[in-house]
Amino acid sequence: MLFTKPMKRNADFQRLYRSGAFCSLGGALLYAKPNQLPCNRLGITAGKKVGNAVMRNRAKRIIRAAYTAAEPMLPVGMDIVIVARNTLPQQNASILIERFCTRGVQHLQDVSSGKIPCQNPRQQKGNQKKDSPRKPQNPAGE
Repeated sequence: MLFTKPMKRNADFQRLYRSGAFCSLGGALLYAKPNQLPCNRLGITAGKKVGNAVMRNRAKRIIRAAYTAAEPMLPVGMDIVIVARNTLPQQNASILIERFCTRGVQHLQDVSSGKIPCQNPRQQKGNQKKDSPRKPQNPAGE
C-alpha cells in the first residue's frame, strides 16, 4: 500500500464510528474522516456475524484487494475504516472492488473536500439540550 499505514488503536476506530462520514458499499460500510497526517490510515473490521475465522479472513482479503485497487485515486490525509457485512464473503471480490473504485472513491473525495461534513459528537449533544424546551414542573399535579 502506497500512502497507507494501519490503524490499530481502538480509540481511533471509535472516533470514526461516532463522528466519521459513512457510506454503504453493499457488502461493506466505509467510514472516513480527514486527519492532519501526510498519509492515510486504514482499519478493517469483520465481526463474528460475518462468520467463522475463514469467512472473516476472506472478507478482510477482499477489502484489502479493493482498497489496493483504488488507492492511487484516493485523497491523501484520511482516516478510513471499512467494516465487513455478513454478505461480503459470499460475494465475488470484483463487485466490492468496482463499488469501492466508484462510490467509495467519490465519497472519500467529498469528505476530503468538505462537501460531506463529518459530525462532531460534542456539538450534537449541545444542540440537543438547547433544542428541547424544559417542561415546567407542577408540584400540585394539576
